[in-house]
Amino acid sequence: MIESAAINLEKIKVFQGDFEVLSDVNFSLNKGEFVYLVGKVGSGKTSLIKTLNAELPLKEGIGNVVGFSLRKIKTREIQRLRRKIGVVFQDFQLLTDRTVFDNLNFVLRATGWKNKKEITERIKDVLERVGLSDKIAKMPHELSGGEQQRVVIARALLNNPELILADEPTGNLDPEAAIGILELLFDICANGRAVLMATHNHSLLKKFPAKTFKCENGKLSELKEDIQVIDFSELE
Repeated sequence: MIESAAINLEKIKVFQGDFEVLSDVNFSLNKGEFVYLVGKVGSGKTSLIKTLNAELPLKEGIGNVVGFSLRKIKTREIQRLRRKIGVVFQDFQLLTDRTVFDNLNFVLRATGWKNKKEITERIKDVLERVGLSDKIAKMPHELSGGEQQRVVIARALLNNPELILADEPTGNLDPEAAIGILELLFDICANGRAVLMATHNHSLLKKFPAKTFKCENGKLSELKEDIQVIDFSELE
């Protein structure tokens, strides 16, 4: 495994149940690198992300993620793997009956934090990082979509992960909020974290160009073309 690689996949197959979604996948993502994942609905993007997070088991091939072997990982180690990965969802998945502070407090306590002072300091740190220091006592319904997604990113940063997996993080946002989320993710990447982002938002790819891979016909391949001239209608 490359020492700087957050993800290193060699000839893996991705399954959804017994159905083979992707085959012969070779892919690496280094620390401090941003990569897009594109493709039609059902092409395997989300299944690949779930495999990287050990939500789906890796049955074939070599897969190493933030120092863990996906083929050899034991059930008791999966929680340790996930502490080194921050996941950003399209639909936020915030606890709607709790404040921003309590949402983040729940995650820290669930991942082993016990000291109240350290928990409070960490929550304040990540909220400042995403520009939401003044929203700590708000309920999710009191926030805009863009602000809720920033809380989700703050949640993903709580345990100082090496890797961010973002699955359609701008899918429910207006264009201005989406741009703000991309700027934040690129800034997080510039500070040394690896970011893999699945997206259908073609305008964002052109505004924030980065290495891009597509899932198509059961394969994962890098798009070598200039991002400005890609016909994205083929990826719908």
